[in-house]
Amino acid sequence: MPNLVLYNAPQSTCSQRVRFTLHEKNLVFSELKLDLFSGDQLRPEYLKINPNGVVPTLVHDGRVIIDSAVIIEYLNEVFPEPTPLVPHDAVARAAMRSFIRYTDEVPTPAVRVPSYNLAFLPHFRDMPEADFIALAESKPLRKEFLLSMGRSGFSAQELDKAMDRLRQAIVRMSETLRASGGPWLMGADLTLADIAIMPVLVRMADLGLGTHWEHLPEIDGWLAALRARPAFPKCYYFGSLLTEKYPDLKDGLLQPAAPARENIPRGD
Repeated sequence: MPNLVLYNAPQSTCSQRVRFTLHEKNLVFSELKLDLFSGDQLRPEYLKINPNGVVPTLVHDGRVIIDSAVIIEYLNEVFPEPTPLVPHDAVARAAMRSFIRYTDEVPTPAVRVPSYNLAFLPHFRDMPEADFIALAESKPLRKEFLLSMGRSGFSAQELDKAMDRLRQAIVRMSETLRASGGPWLMGADLTLADIAIMPVLVRMADLGLGTHWEHLPEIDGWLAALRARPAFPKCYYFGSLLTEKYPDLKDGLLQPAAPARENIPRGD
């Protein structure tokens, strides 16, 4: 039996990709949940295995693999059964990888903007400026992101820009599904492209932003098909959604909560 250890966080969208893939492959693994609000991902012992200071990290038989897109491809290569999550045709595999790269460049960073503004911003509002700068400086990959957000949140212009990128991704998904014939992005079979973008749409739905695809039934059908897979509830156990961590966001209330939080988030 493989020795698989996953360092991750329940609400991390990148962690959710990897958890879903592990469960889709019916793999047994140990899950180590990092408390991002306590800065577990910035502790020296974690930075030794992932110098980027983010989750997830997979350790397989003592060997470290980082970056969620890399991890899910690795898992599929090393554990091709019960079903491969990549197309058999080389051109189709290239199209799948291209869609994953697009996902990582456009909707994945874009969804962090409403996520931080709605759920995490209250943690920062009452911080002294020096403490906030020190927190941002401690993040190998998220420094510029936090500094651009500041303690007052992303501007309306930046939020609009992020939402435009998310809408663009939804349209790209819709076009891809129609071109492939569905029910999945690459056609008849689920692939890593579906898994890569899945957490973005789940996060949007959780934040009440599902209205952006209400006129696109193929997106609703795609998401319903994902939710119906046995791997989905195993991946999205209670506490994986922001509305479960922050009940004030329930029912898609698009208003930040009062700035009274006990902890300061140190990663997503």
